[in-house]
Amino acid sequence: MQTFTYTFIVNPNSRSGLGRRLWNQVESVLKKRLVSYQVFHTKYRRHATRIVRDLTSDERCHTIIVLGGDGTINEVINGITVLSNVTLGYIPTGSSNDFARSLHLPKDPVQALNNILAPSRHLSVNVGVLTYNGRKRRFVVSSGMGFDAGICHEAMISRIKPLLNRLRLGKLTYVGIALLQILTLRPGQITVTLDGLRRLTFRKAYFATAMNLPYEGGGFQFCPAADCQDGLLDVIVISGLSKLKILALLPTAYKGWHTRFCGVYTYTCRKIEITSSSSLPLHTDGEPVFRNKQASMSLESKKLRIIAAP
Repeated sequence: MQTFTYTFIVNPNSRSGLGRRLWNQVESVLKKRLVSYQVFHTKYRRHATRIVRDLTSDERCHTIIVLGGDGTINEVINGITVLSNVTLGYIPTGSSNDFARSLHLPKDPVQALNNILAPSRHLSVNVGVLTYNGRKRRFVVSSGMGFDAGICHEAMISRIKPLLNRLRLGKLTYVGIALLQILTLRPGQITVTLDGLRRLTFRKAYFATAMNLPYEGGGFQFCPAADCQDGLLDVIVISGLSKLKILALLPTAYKGWHTRFCGVYTYTCRKIEITSSSSLPLHTDGEPVFRNKQASMSLESKKLRIIAAP
C-alpha cells in the first residue's frame, strides 16, 4: 500500500468555483516539485467528514491539507478519529476565512503551500465540541446560538452569495444578512451557565456564542482575546440593546471595539450551557445545525497540531 506525505482535501466548489481554480494552481506546484501527495475532492455536504474518518480510522499519523473555506475545515475536524495523530495545514479559499484570519495564515495559495511544505512552526490548538439533542459536533472557530447562527443559516441558502463570491465580494453577504437579521430577529430570554457554577440570565438577548478564535462571520472580531491554545472558551452575549444601537455597534465589531459598550458581555470558561426560551438557530464554524432551545459547548481533551504562519 502506497503511503503519501500529504493528503489534500479540496472543496472545488468553495467560493463559487474558486477552489477548483486554486487547486489547479497548487497542484502544478506540487507536480513540479515532485511532492508525494494524494487528493480527495469533496462532492457533497459533509463529504470531507466521511473521507477523513475513513482516512484516519487506522489511527496512524497523517498530514492533512485543507483547501476550502471554514465549512470545509469544520467537516475535516469532525472526521478525525484521533486529533493528536493529525497535523493540519490550510489553504484558504472561502468567503469568510475566519480560521485563516485568526491564525494569520497566508492568503495567497502558493505562499500558503510554501509554508506547508517547509513549516517554521506548529501550534497545538484546542478543538471545541457542541453538544445538542444527544449529538456532538466539533468546532475550531466558534459555535453559537441566536443572531450569529441565523446569519450562517441564511448565508447557506443565499441566492446572492454565489454572485458576490464571483466578484470577490463574498464578505458583503454576511454584512447584508446581518443587517436583515437585526431588523427581523426578536430578542428573547437566554440563560448561560459557565462551568456549571455561574448562572446568568439575559432577558432580551440576541445571541450567545462560544469562541475558540477571535473572528467569525467574515471578520467580526467578537472575542478579540480568544486564544485557541489557552484551554478556555471565550463567550460573548449581546443583550438589552435596541436594534438601532446594535446597527451602530456592529461595524465596531470588525475592530473588536464593541466590547467597550454596555450590553456586550464577555466571559471565559471551559464549558458553557445555553438555554433559550424559544428555539434558536445554532451553528458550528458557520455550519448550520437544527434550531434548538438547549446546547452546550466545551473542549476536547486532546489538541490538534496546526501548521502555523511563518
